[in-house]
Amino acid sequence: MLFKKNKMDAESKATVEEIGEEAAAVEVETDIDEVMRKYDRESNVRVWEGAPKVVVSVLMALFSVYCIGMTLFSTELPETKLARFLAFVVVIGYLVYPARKNGRVKVNSIPWYDILVMCAGFGCFMYFAINAYDIIMMGSRIGTLEIVLGIVGILVVADLCRRSVGVPILVVVSCLLIYALWWRFDQCGDVYLTLRLIFYKLFYTTSGIIGTPINVCYTYIVLFIIFGAFLERTGIAAFFISFANRVAGWSSGGAAKVAVISSALCGMVSGSSVGNTVTTGSVTIPMMKKTGYKPEFAGAVEAASSTGGQIMPPIMGAAAFLMAEYMGIPYIEVATKALLPALLYFAGIFITVHLEAKKLGLKGMPVSELPKWSYLAKNCYLILPLVLLVWLVATGARTMNVSAIISIVGAFLIGCINFFFTNLREREEGQSMADVLKMTARTAGIMLYESLQAGAKSVISVAVACAMAGLIAGCITVTGLASSMINAIVTVAGDATIIGLVLTMLCCIVLGMGVPTTANYCIMASTCAPILIQLGVPAIAAHFFVFYFGIVADITPPVALAAYAGSAIARSNPMKTAVNATKLAIAAFIVPYILAFNPVMILEGDATAAAIILMIATSLIGLFGVSTGLNGHLFKKVPMVLRLVIIAAGLAMMIPGTLTDVGGLVVIALVVGFLFITGRKKKDVTAA
Repeated sequence: MLFKKNKMDAESKATVEEIGEEAAAVEVETDIDEVMRKYDRESNVRVWEGAPKVVVSVLMALFSVYCIGMTLFSTELPETKLARFLAFVVVIGYLVYPARKNGRVKVNSIPWYDILVMCAGFGCFMYFAINAYDIIMMGSRIGTLEIVLGIVGILVVADLCRRSVGVPILVVVSCLLIYALWWRFDQCGDVYLTLRLIFYKLFYTTSGIIGTPINVCYTYIVLFIIFGAFLERTGIAAFFISFANRVAGWSSGGAAKVAVISSALCGMVSGSSVGNTVTTGSVTIPMMKKTGYKPEFAGAVEAASSTGGQIMPPIMGAAAFLMAEYMGIPYIEVATKALLPALLYFAGIFITVHLEAKKLGLKGMPVSELPKWSYLAKNCYLILPLVLLVWLVATGARTMNVSAIISIVGAFLIGCINFFFTNLREREEGQSMADVLKMTARTAGIMLYESLQAGAKSVISVAVACAMAGLIAGCITVTGLASSMINAIVTVAGDATIIGLVLTMLCCIVLGMGVPTTANYCIMASTCAPILIQLGVPAIAAHFFVFYFGIVADITPPVALAAYAGSAIARSNPMKTAVNATKLAIAAFIVPYILAFNPVMILEGDATAAAIILMIATSLIGLFGVSTGLNGHLFKKVPMVLRLVIIAAGLAMMIPGTLTDVGGLVVIALVVGFLFITGRKKKDVTAA
């Protein structure tokens, strides 16, 4: 009887533990969903269930299929296909995103006014798509109906941008639109003529809302987003995390180094700093806290690394393909030129993470708990879709959009293979091979459906942000503001290029707040890159400069969405996490200046092997100096005076020139030597 009671107690205890683990897992998942809804507008969506959910999800899957088909086979006028594309984006967008971010969302509910606005926006763009040829023939002599439709269409897309992307970019667009209207009225003095000319230019030509950014989105970005959705469902993220654990998990503070590597790998595919922070951070942040890192530091490491994933070749959140298009150079050149800056960025984070681990006395994870190399070798086939995409684009074997579609098919097939082996390993006794194949087919079907659906959902925010980027470029072009901005900054900068670079950096950080990676680059390439080119910065270096600073807006206060998402998971102070993330990503604020003054970093100019090696060596030593100064610990606590000295020496080493390199190296060596000797003496005294 006692044995039976003990057995029952044991079983009850096991059951309670299992229930507790399940409850904890559900709580973690709920917390992650809440974080995504709070900091990632793409996750703040309507709730559909039952038949309405089926209808909405089918529409989204069909939209993805439509995008793939039209990209491949459409020969229509650009105005026709782009206007129709935006019409469908409006419908899908309003079915997905509610009016308020923090409002209570009712299940299977869409207000009548949302339906009205959705239909109005759809009608405006479809009218343009159907009558595109006639409107083109009319030119700026459009009638009152066309003016009204143009105004309504722009307002509807702006509202959808507010719902799915956020307010910062909308503020910029609104200011420029008001300025454009005022400027035109000041020119002609007629309200009707002002409205006709401005809204013809911004709505009915390829210099406005259907301009280059939305064309690039329709032609390329959509396909890469859908490819990313398929890739996520093959299990590649779990493979990247396992790989990072195997490579760095054993070293001092290995958990943070795992976060750096895994976020770099996952982030280059995801195209979203916030999404990557939450996805990989749900695994890495608790692991870092358990190891001994402070919550603010753990959240910051994940945010800085996830943001850096957007600049990591070969994919760079799909921005690499856009940069090739904008700069007119082969994709493989973009990926090659981006490699050294990206490695220096992550080297800076890695150094800081290592210094923090040493300061806290943290150890690595036991080797016995790390994934086996054999496991990684067996699962390395998961990266084949990425390899296929890079190979197709780099060799020019197919056009960029065809390469993306072939890679989508490849990702689907790899997913099927992964599902088959998983089902084979987990099959229960008595299940035949036919049962395994049926399960695999069912899982593959679900993957296909969910990937198309997820791709469509992700397209919405990028498409409306690109539409807003087109409006920004259109307003700047129609008013001649681009020339005025360039002349103003050039005048203020004078012969001091550094002043122009700083002003441009501030513009990029403001314009990049909360904007998805690919749309972010479209905005920067249209508005900020020409400023630097006018200042004498080489065109390629200018594009890299503005891209980097547009991306770091995600970790730069006050609108540091990735850092705030990381802090929510780490349960830390948001502003402290953002400040820590900015310190960790200090390389992202330094590297762009290096490549602006020394194009050798992007393999331009006098990029000999010796020059490249020297640049890498001096940059790494300089980053070590800056990171040491910001961290404040090396062998012992570093006095404030020495922190300032070693930071200055580190920055000096990043300025091209023999004098600054030698001077910085000598100062860093002296400071490090002094800290080593005094730190060793202190340790000996303590031991005695």
